[in-house]
Amino acid sequence: MGNIKRSENYQTHYLYPSALFADPAPHQVTTILGTCVAVCLWDPINKIGGINHYMLPFWNGEGLASPKYGNIAIEKLVQKMMSMGSSPDYLQAKVFGGKGGSGGQSSSVYQIGERNITVAQEMLKEYGIPIVSSSTGGEFGRKLLFFTDTGEVLMKFLKS
Repeated sequence: MGNIKRSENYQTHYLYPSALFADPAPHQVTTILGTCVAVCLWDPINKIGGINHYMLPFWNGEGLASPKYGNIAIEKLVQKMMSMGSSPDYLQAKVFGGKGGSGGQSSSVYQIGERNITVAQEMLKEYGIPIVSSSTGGEFGRKLLFFTDTGEVLMKFLKS
């Protein structure tokens, strides 16, 4: 991943958990996923993209409706893309993350990774946004580089 030459026009952004990012200017967005899921949306007509990184599938209605939750993060990302001139009819999605348990009880008991993947699939289907690529589940985390102007995603498995 480190040897790819990119245009000098890219601004970089590190996407933290519970956040989302979309900007009309070309960006290279980096994030690291375990049980969390990232949905990358790309509009090939307007050449703009956005990404979220959520930790839990559903907001329970208490406290703030933050992008920590998949149902909020996906809705807010679609709204952000639309505010930049996109339409759900143009959008394509790529979905990553949702690592499963590797024998450990903590993540597998609640199946958080699996539930995070399911909320992405169901909500994108409701919006009519096709998932054109995904790498979900499994026992490894992932590092992503998302290029907002091309929709390209480079992914590397994290073995530790």
